[in-house]
Amino acid sequence: ARSRGEHLLVLTPLLPENTVFLERYFQLLDKSTYPNHLISIGLLATDTSSLEEVSVLVRRLQRRWFRRFHEISVYQKNFEFGLNHDDPYDLTIMARARNYLLSSALRDFHSWVAWVDVDLVQYPPSIFDDLIKVDKDVVVPNVLEYRQDHSFWGYDKSNWAETDYSLEMQKWVGQDYILMEGYNNVNTGRHLLVDMPTHLGNEHKVPLDSVGATFTLVKSHVHREGANFTPFVYQHQVEAEAFGKAANAMGFSVYGLPGYMIYH
Repeated sequence: ARSRGEHLLVLTPLLPENTVFLERYFQLLDKSTYPNHLISIGLLATDTSSLEEVSVLVRRLQRRWFRRFHEISVYQKNFEFGLNHDDPYDLTIMARARNYLLSSALRDFHSWVAWVDVDLVQYPPSIFDDLIKVDKDVVVPNVLEYRQDHSFWGYDKSNWAETDYSLEMQKWVGQDYILMEGYNNVNTGRHLLVDMPTHLGNEHKVPLDSVGATFTLVKSHVHREGANFTPFVYQHQVEAEAFGKAANAMGFSVYGLPGYMIYH
């Protein structure tokens, strides 16, 4: 990809309380082995109160990074999030925010789109090269929670594959019922990426039915052809999980790397 000069667009929606992580966010991106001049960055301030703070910080950082990255853009649109950012209502709002950011930032020359959380703690500098090399339409690493004692603790439980049990369960619930991992203490019986064997190496890949958006690499044509983040219930999912479902339904390849671990 780099030899062909393929451009990468990194997209990150920002909640007001997460702007404190921006400096580390840029530091991690700067350490990436993918050429900075082929990386564009799109940030979305989802609240008017945080726009000035984000803009000032980015302007300060741009003096350090502007000649390195191809472009850094800050967009703003108010989205009315609730208090619990993990409940279905807030996820529908986040889906709208992601779609707004995507439609605002995606350009004709972008070959890849990476959804990257602002508060990630650690990932390999080669991650973009590594995920691009997998050559799948959508690919995710295994996102773990960073812990001081280095114990194994899964973070992103939205990366999963359906099982016979989970598919059978869906026959007995309403079409608008959300089967979201960790919500309402429902045992979905799905096979989570964080529970899959990690000893088979970084390149071992498994097909997934759903993905999160903590760190997700997407070939740009997937988004251009209409696989985006649904702000309504689709196959019992919303937002990123629904995006994974939609991508699969459209015939795109969706994969995860259990042994490729990064930390949130």
